[in-house]
Amino acid sequence: MKLGIVGLPNVGKSTLFNAITSAGAEASNYPFCTIEPNVGVVSVPDERLSVLSKMFNSAKITPATVEFFDIAGLVRGASKGEGLGNTFLSHIREVNAIVHVVRCFEDDNIVHVDGSVDPIRDIETIELELVLSDLEMLERHKTKTERNARNDKSLRPYLELVGKVKENLEAGKMVRAMDLTDDERKELRGLGLLTDKPVIYVANVSEDDVSDSEGNVHVKSLKEYADRFDCEVVTICARIEAEVAELPEEEKGEFLAELGLAESGLDRLVRAGYRLLGLISFLTAGEKESRAWTIKRGYRAPQAAGTIHTDFERGFIKAQVVAYDALIRCGSLAEAKAGGLVRMEGKDYVMQDGDVVEFRFNV
Repeated sequence: MKLGIVGLPNVGKSTLFNAITSAGAEASNYPFCTIEPNVGVVSVPDERLSVLSKMFNSAKITPATVEFFDIAGLVRGASKGEGLGNTFLSHIREVNAIVHVVRCFEDDNIVHVDGSVDPIRDIETIELELVLSDLEMLERHKTKTERNARNDKSLRPYLELVGKVKENLEAGKMVRAMDLTDDERKELRGLGLLTDKPVIYVANVSEDDVSDSEGNVHVKSLKEYADRFDCEVVTICARIEAEVAELPEEEKGEFLAELGLAESGLDRLVRAGYRLLGLISFLTAGEKESRAWTIKRGYRAPQAAGTIHTDFERGFIKAQVVAYDALIRCGSLAEAKAGGLVRMEGKDYVMQDGDVVEFRFNV
């Protein structure tokens, strides 16, 4: 899962990304084009792994990971090249979803680029740049498709689709909010349209509002806006996230509890990303390793096996599956087998979140 962090200057985007980088398993440069944005790789929170590790006496635990990309340079006029806009807009095409950091805190010491705090105005500023960038790309694509359609009549329905999408964009409508069929969306996917990317809005609040943001008028307006477009809002204090990231693992829970928080904002953001993209995790466990693997909801057993190794999918025979909850109730794999809770599933089995699996294959 690749999430691109965007936001206007001075909204807390860099602070949040630095916290992610500190919390991550690694931080490095990830080459996209001519500029190399930073990437922070963080673990997906999954308490099931530590439980399985004890049960199987695993030598190590390997959680699933999420990559956060710091997409800099987005300012008004980005679609026309302002602030290296064209370069950084191209970086957004590489991610699965957009994390849009929105300033929802007042601070006279941090000047807002537009002079005042207004989440909806900030969102519309950036989303206008995404729309303009998509329009420019569609115009070029439409011209090319029209040329090809002169000799290939089968392209005409697709040309009509491109025209319809272009008209909606010109009216200021995001592709993700357009009334399109699944087949139409599939046809558009190869274009990498920015406004087709799913979005999570991050309301960056002050330390005073982190445990109870209901009274924050900016968060309220942001949530009302997000509800109109079926988008999720995660409330985070980037400064606190930076502090949490620097703490030893054993102290993080206590620090968060003192603030009245059950988990870090980063953990909530990762979970929101999973929900947004329709992802689940299956688990493997043994003496060498207990590990979580990320797949799309609806994957069948061979596809899931292929995330471990392509040979597993190519030579798939069966999958030995037990639900995590059932395994924990039994206390061991042997007891789960004795209770008839371990199943042998074939190629048509649809994987479920928390399945503990051992794949049988032959190549």
